[in-house]
Amino acid sequence: MTAHVDERWSDEVTDRQHEFPAAWRRRVAIDRVRPEVDGGRFAVKRVRGDVVTVEADIVCDGHEELDCRLLVRHGETGQWATVPMKCQGNDRWTAAFVADRIGAWHYVVTARIDTFATWLRDLGRREAAGDPLGVELAGGAQLVSAAAHLAPPAVACEIESLALALRSPDWQAAATSPRLRELMTLYADRRDETRLDPPRPIWVDREKARFSAWYEVFPRSWGPPGEHGTFATLADRLDYIQGLGFDVLYLTPIHPIGRSFRKGRNNALEAGPDDVGSPWGIGSPDGGHTAIHPALGTFDDFERLRQRAEALGMELALDIAVQCSPDHPWVHEHPEWFRHRADGTIAYAENPPKKYQDIVPFEFECEQWRQLWEALGGVFRFWAEKGVRIFRVDNPHTKPFAFWEWLIADIHRTHPDVLFLSEAFTRPKTMYRLAKLGFTQSYTYFTWRTEKEETAAYLTEVTTPPVADFFRPNFWPNTPDILHVTLQQGGPAMFEVRLTLAALSVGSWGIYGPAMELLEHAPTKAGSEEYLDSEKYEIKAWNLHAPESLAPFIRRLNQIRRSEPALARVRPPLVQEIDDEHLLAWCRHDPLTANTVLVVVNMQPAESRSGRLTLDAEALGLGTAATVAVHDLLTGADAVWTLDAIMIDCTPDHPVQVYRIAPEGRDAVVSDA
Repeated sequence: MTAHVDERWSDEVTDRQHEFPAAWRRRVAIDRVRPEVDGGRFAVKRVRGDVVTVEADIVCDGHEELDCRLLVRHGETGQWATVPMKCQGNDRWTAAFVADRIGAWHYVVTARIDTFATWLRDLGRREAAGDPLGVELAGGAQLVSAAAHLAPPAVACEIESLALALRSPDWQAAATSPRLRELMTLYADRRDETRLDPPRPIWVDREKARFSAWYEVFPRSWGPPGEHGTFATLADRLDYIQGLGFDVLYLTPIHPIGRSFRKGRNNALEAGPDDVGSPWGIGSPDGGHTAIHPALGTFDDFERLRQRAEALGMELALDIAVQCSPDHPWVHEHPEWFRHRADGTIAYAENPPKKYQDIVPFEFECEQWRQLWEALGGVFRFWAEKGVRIFRVDNPHTKPFAFWEWLIADIHRTHPDVLFLSEAFTRPKTMYRLAKLGFTQSYTYFTWRTEKEETAAYLTEVTTPPVADFFRPNFWPNTPDILHVTLQQGGPAMFEVRLTLAALSVGSWGIYGPAMELLEHAPTKAGSEEYLDSEKYEIKAWNLHAPESLAPFIRRLNQIRRSEPALARVRPPLVQEIDDEHLLAWCRHDPLTANTVLVVVNMQPAESRSGRLTLDAEALGLGTAATVAVHDLLTGADAVWTLDAIMIDCTPDHPVQVYRIAPEGRDAVVSDA
């Protein structure tokens, strides 16, 4: 039989024969690399101090030994550090490094056939079998001599002497010399080495990127009753927020508010003379995105507020809305930056049927887009220079992906510690794309996950790889725009359930306060998620000392977050089996400290529910223990449970249960500071 050769293949080999031999000589393949996002197109996210474990399937035809390495560097041009990789079985190789600095990192996996290690292995086998070794030792000496050609002269002499020793009666000492193994690795021929390409990027943030508690305020509502609040009056009341345990003070937009088409109370189309308007209608003759609303104070007042928050262990986050009121200076100075209707007028923002007459959007694809992008980037740089290191970005999904990728990278070049929270309540894959482009954290669909099974699935989705390699969820039970029907109708018990879910299931959470702790639950109308008498359009007078306030409960949740290593280390929730259709149980477990927190919530808290709980003993490190010591983190009570007979009760008065558990005999009590 005559073999048939495809002429196209033959021509290709002839045309490219100068390229193919090098590729053919690379007999090692590198597959299934982790962690990576989209083959290295986007950066994996980590936090300073993390141990980053890199894994890969590395295979080769035949039976040769492999030399596999992890190369790591910080920055774009830093020196590569080398970490040997080890095979964990089934051709899965791993190595790890500590990401000890904020900013951009890269890693590369390399692999080659280790000819010397293969020779040494086979030599041992032949010796054990009693085979003559003369020819094999001569071959080994040739291998070693070849390495001398790649070494500096002084080292080359040492290598040649070791090669000569392999031909001597004392060859065993030379062959097993750690020094010879070291030199053969250092000066190995790596021309046929397989190298992961392109290098995989990792972005390393500070700790607050992964573990933070946010409290959102309208500064204008934090003054004396009947008066417009200021930075100074807010600073005087920060002890209240700090006492709740929050470490990020998030300010809604603080800029001048436009008058044209200003919205009145409850989003009325016409504003009265005393209506203050929406803070998101940014810009007036007093200035735009780099100005402060005159009624809030001065830049000196802002700095005093920032310093006061810092002294209390809190950090300011600013809301940046990439939009303008019709009165913004840019509208008059750069009309070419905005969208226009067919009649030549500038278009206001719409999300049919919703209309935002007090806002005009930018035209990111205008001819002057470079100037527009630079001006918007200048807004973030301006506030970063004022000491702001956290930005909550309004509606980023309505702006081009390319803009955000450019802007975040541009800010990080000079301020790598800046964090960005994406407020993108949009399609899941769009939310994920924004996270890949660089947003540090993201709002989520948590608010609308209200049933047991869908909530459990969502907790798992957003906290485990591959999603967790680029997406950091920030759970909010309410926002100024979102009053979910569960809060409208569920009463205080539902508020406690949603607060517990948000605070104890993921690393970052936040509330819009004081509406949350004061149980605000009236919508504008049935079917709406808008608050009646919304603070977006008026100044509110909050009674922070109301007897029904959930402030003590919120304070306790934040205390638990800080005191329990399993929560502070941001371990994914492990959903546990419980035989009631409305009781959701999950654990957060930290193997390093053997700390385990169990949380059970009643998703229908208006009625009492009871269920038998089955703990995953292996996943929780309980071993073969028959009983566990239990510490109630809400009441302080201690108990012992028998693992095969755990019953959990949730009532309308106690709709959530939070426990620390450990095998009996091991201390289950940790500091509750």
